[in-house]
Amino acid sequence: MARTARSGTRLDTVLFAVCGAFSLLFAGILPGNVRESFAAGLRRTVVAPLVSLQRRAELSRSAFLTHDAITAQRDSVAVRALGVAEIESENRHLRALLGLGAKLQWGFVAAEAMHAEDTHARTPSEDYTLTLTAGSRAGVRPFSPVVAPGGLVGMVRSVDPTMSLAITWADPDFRVSAMTADGSAFGIVQAHLGTGPERFLLELRGVPFRNTLTPGVLVVSSGWGGVFPRGIPVGTVLGEVKTAEGWARTYLVRPAVPPPEISSVMILQPQRVSAGVETVWASVIAADSAARKVSAAGDSIARLAAQEEVAARRAALGTDSLAAAQQAAVPKTHAESVAVATGAIVSRPTPVPARPATPRPATPKPTDSASARRRPPADSARRTAPRLDTLIPSTIPSAQPTGGRQ
Repeated sequence: MARTARSGTRLDTVLFAVCGAFSLLFAGILPGNVRESFAAGLRRTVVAPLVSLQRRAELSRSAFLTHDAITAQRDSVAVRALGVAEIESENRHLRALLGLGAKLQWGFVAAEAMHAEDTHARTPSEDYTLTLTAGSRAGVRPFSPVVAPGGLVGMVRSVDPTMSLAITWADPDFRVSAMTADGSAFGIVQAHLGTGPERFLLELRGVPFRNTLTPGVLVVSSGWGGVFPRGIPVGTVLGEVKTAEGWARTYLVRPAVPPPEISSVMILQPQRVSAGVETVWASVIAADSAARKVSAAGDSIARLAAQEEVAARRAALGTDSLAAAQQAAVPKTHAESVAVATGAIVSRPTPVPARPATPRPATPKPTDSASARRRPPADSARRTAPRLDTLIPSTIPSAQPTGGRQ
């Protein structure tokens, strides 16, 4: 069976070779026009599906290659965009650091702050410490202030010849004597020691109870203690924290330099600390003072507007009261007018209720002579009517009645 199958395969190969030879010979001896028409017919019938498959395969390969190229291009653009933002942030930080160096001019050492990469392996104390790339050979000494363009970062704890170890403001042992930018309130700044995001905040303790600080007030170092010079920004007030102390206030402070922005720092040398740095961050303090003045001016304008409104309301109430008093003082009769004009007091007679009329028995009419005798004359009736001058006291000789005849 195996030999028969092998012989059949050889026969097929021989037949295929013979057919191919005859096709070549036939194609060669045919005229050109016949050969082209025959080839066109084969392309339209037998070879057409193969040509279509080849074309689709080429389009698919081109689509895959184009998709890969576009994806790689987009990824590179995204990576470059992320890098550009990081580079811009670093560029801004370095520019600010150069500006700080230009303002300090002397007495400082520039250094890089190195953080631990593995956040799970480091101890809690390493969250509050920095390894600086400058040591005693560069002039760094223990207890030297560490600053950044934004303000205070921390203090050098230990020094090696080529590097030093510093603590930040988040360390539980960190303290700095501070005050407000205008010098109206003093206190001690230390770590907040809260939980969660509040852990990286500060507290301004020991503020006298008479001093009330509003949110946004700038807090700077006061210069007391000899470690930190006067005028370094520490943070801004967020609000008051209620404590059990009844003699002082405690305020929550947002640090001037957040931990993610601590990369490149300046270490102040003892000579620079003694000379002072009040002019270095003067623009920040001036901006805070200007903002507070604008806020105070706005409050004053609002207060004046409120006072004017209250005065206008009082004037309106006074005018209404005066009009009511004048209306109440208007006399009702001529006698009262005369009395008011002369200062005399007139008492009105109290009206007496009329009694019901009782019918009288009919009486015979008198004669004309009797009725004439009983009817009073007109002059006597006129004389019996009360005169107006009798209602006015005799102390007013100038008052003359206007009604009736005398």
